[in-house]
Amino acid sequence: MTKGTSSFGKRHTKTHTLCRRCGNRSFHKQKKTCAQCGYPAAKIRSFNWSEKGQRRKTTGTGRMAHLRDVQRRFKNGFREGTQAKKQATA
Repeated sequence: MTKGTSSFGKRHTKTHTLCRRCGNRSFHKQKKTCAQCGYPAAKIRSFNWSEKGQRRKTTGTGRMAHLRDVQRRFKNGFREGTQAKKQATA
């Protein structure tokens, strides 16, 4: 029995399927855990030995739907419900 070409022909089952959190085909069907993001763990899988991996997944690589507004609101002291004073014409 060879361990090369003839053995590869028998591979037709999928070990990994789509992950519902990261969307990658990294969710191991038997282990029930994602190799990419670590789902169903609460924290996203990240290691300090993988600098490029962290760079791909870090804050700022996605939409930042809420976070992009926070910096502007912080600059103004998180004020809400006020209106700008009318400026006197010179």
